[in-house]
Amino acid sequence: MKNLKSLFGLALLGCFSFISSVVAEEPFRPKAGEFPPIEKAHTYRGELIFVDHATRRGSIRVQSTGMFRRNNPHPFALLPYGMVRYHGAPADLRDVPLGTVMHAKGYLPPDPKTSSVPIYPIGNKNKDMNHYRGVGVEPAENHILLLEDEPSYCQRNGLVWKLNEIEVKKNEWLLTGKRVPKKGMDEKVKEEAFTLDAATRIWRGRELLTPAEMFVDGLWPSEGKKSLKDQAVLLGLNFKPTPDGIFTRFHVTDIWLDDKSTERAAQKQREVHKAFIHARWVPAYVDKVEYGKYGRAKVTATLFGGLDESIYSEFKKDDEAIMNAVELTLKHTGASYGPAHISSRGKILDIKRLTGDIPMASSGVQIRFETDLIIEGIRKGRVVKVRPKSWPALKLPREEIIWNHGTTHEDRFPTPTIFYEYKP
Repeated sequence: MKNLKSLFGLALLGCFSFISSVVAEEPFRPKAGEFPPIEKAHTYRGELIFVDHATRRGSIRVQSTGMFRRNNPHPFALLPYGMVRYHGAPADLRDVPLGTVMHAKGYLPPDPKTSSVPIYPIGNKNKDMNHYRGVGVEPAENHILLLEDEPSYCQRNGLVWKLNEIEVKKNEWLLTGKRVPKKGMDEKVKEEAFTLDAATRIWRGRELLTPAEMFVDGLWPSEGKKSLKDQAVLLGLNFKPTPDGIFTRFHVTDIWLDDKSTERAAQKQREVHKAFIHARWVPAYVDKVEYGKYGRAKVTATLFGGLDESIYSEFKKDDEAIMNAVELTLKHTGASYGPAHISSRGKILDIKRLTGDIPMASSGVQIRFETDLIIEGIRKGRVVKVRPKSWPALKLPREEIIWNHGTTHEDRFPTPTIFYEYKP
């Protein structure tokens, strides 16, 4: 048994560049109606295993020091202002392929009673789940502020992957490199090894290349090793089972060789998400409600952050707008004929850009909106969605709305009855 433990320890030292440490920071619980500081978030990364896009939740297999494949998928829920980024641009959970390696920044649930995922004990991130799994694989901080893939993480933090070497064998291709600051090299960073295969996509400018084309052009060897001389790239990563007792080795799905290719990937994803927001509206916190007579009211609301800047610019003073109450999962409420059915309508009285230290979850864009018929769900501290009247009036799928009749807890916790049962 001692020899087995020694071998296990050596394997960890030899095969892992990612070593989880016991986190000393105090757990943070956000408050309703406020944007939490990103500095208070607990950070972890892992493989996206499951997604329930309609209720903005899913599961991640969290990386630690143990055998990655043994870690249970860990449930998470996006906070109302929680952001997803994919390929360096805003995204929805439905945009991210399962298996993608994601970086998460999360907190304790704001209110455990309304959590749409299981609650874990405070301090669970420091618990050692035995040497097969390691520390931190089931953090209580599973309410997410930011969920981003590898290229998004690198771009936000000014990092790149500097590739050292590629080795091509008959049945196993390996790529080695370090994730370091874009300018310079951090000698303390350990080198990581990744697998890749014939399906790996290589992006260069406006071109999509295959490994076979890299071989033909002589950029990579068709067999053997070749130094890549710290070539700076961005990598897209997922997880695939690996041979030879390697506990954690991620797989390269994409390589972006230059800035033009990364910008093209981001632009494509931006357009996907802009179309999504035009259909689902912009979420916001209600800061203030000034009630008038006979249902009139003036509402001040701060739009959530993380969207493309062009979306915010579509809100203009004196334009007509529509505002609706939403659930914490951002599902529209009272919308049996579409989200605009019983929404409050009116005019945007003013738009201003907040100054000072703006939290990441806030856009810093605040609107003042007047309506002649305020609905119940628009109250201070509540989450709403708003859109300019000029946007298309679209009907959303059934699973993305809360109907104004017959609603039960199963709208947050679906049972097997959501699946169609064939009746001859």
